[in-house]
Amino acid sequence: MRIEHLLREVDDRCRFTEAFRCSGRSAPSRAVLLATLIAHGTNLGISAMGCSTEGITVDMLRHASQWFLNEETLEAANKILVDYHHHLPLAELWGTGRRSSSDGQRFLLRQSSLLGSFYPGYFGYYDQALSVYTHVSDQFSAYYNQVISCRKHESLYVLSGLLLNDTVLQPQFHHTDTGGVTDHIFALCQLLGIEFMPRIKDLSHQRLFKLDRHQHYGELDCLFDETVNQELFIEQWDQMVRLGVSLKNRLAPPEVIVERLASAAPADRFAKALTAFGRIVKTIHILRYIQDEELRRTVQLQLNRGEGRHNLARWLFFANRGEFRNADLNEITNKTSCLSLLCNAAVLWNTVRMQKIIEQLRSSGQTVRDEDLARIWPLLFEHILPNGIYDFAGC
Repeated sequence: MRIEHLLREVDDRCRFTEAFRCSGRSAPSRAVLLATLIAHGTNLGISAMGCSTEGITVDMLRHASQWFLNEETLEAANKILVDYHHHLPLAELWGTGRRSSSDGQRFLLRQSSLLGSFYPGYFGYYDQALSVYTHVSDQFSAYYNQVISCRKHESLYVLSGLLLNDTVLQPQFHHTDTGGVTDHIFALCQLLGIEFMPRIKDLSHQRLFKLDRHQHYGELDCLFDETVNQELFIEQWDQMVRLGVSLKNRLAPPEVIVERLASAAPADRFAKALTAFGRIVKTIHILRYIQDEELRRTVQLQLNRGEGRHNLARWLFFANRGEFRNADLNEITNKTSCLSLLCNAAVLWNTVRMQKIIEQLRSSGQTVRDEDLARIWPLLFEHILPNGIYDFAGC
């Protein structure tokens, strides 16, 4: 299945290209819009795309990129894809949209940039990289992504996707790996009504806290290291609630709030109160995680979905060996947003095709159980051809 034909079929279903509008300017043809999205989303670039298709010039692609591809239109198009996919019968077997995970995917950066940083664990000591932090639902659709520096702790951006999400998905349970864990994130998620359930490595090295030093828990007493000062977060409770309301109403960027809390002075009683509150929530989560095998499986399953989506993104982002050759932040952001759109379109197309196959099997008398369907994923990608000569004649 060629990527341009896949996008055309998906657009026939949900009309996501209608989100690309600019006041005062007539929209380009659908063929030009799809070619522009593929040029950015595959990292091919508009110059190479202009040489890889007939009837579409570089000037047409440049015009569409300049006037019709921006943060608002790409978010609106992605929202159409995510909302449409959410209501598909097969997607409902994978999840309800109330559970999600977030993780960073690293990409090599060939030019020096403020976002770029050295990342020896992945790219050696001489090449810079950046990270694309993506939020993925339990239905496999990516509902938010953000370009961040590898220098920054991923926990700064956990709340951004949860609070700035405008899709029909409203996650109430969120998972990350250890990179997204801090005491403040536990506290803020609790205040926002979101259950933060990360996978934490080296659990034996984690510190557990209790509220009352005089309270004893039998054989579990040896697990508790310290007692939190509950008077502190009782004293600051009103301020903590105000902060939660401000975040909910989008009065301040979540990553800015989390970063300021992380860098607060030791004497800052509000930051200390949030830390104390977060330690109690984290302790409860760790004890549940140790005891509940089903919870551990649920967390691991959702994180595996995020990793599977990374593989799909790597397959589609093929050009220039999947490296960013330009350090311009706007261009990088547009490329990652277009890549997210291509991934969501592939997930939607796979889901629709899988539904048709299931209907054919059932109509022929074969038994296909829902519990078995819940174990198959729409993240297959080897049948999708993102490169070659593009054909937009049917658009």
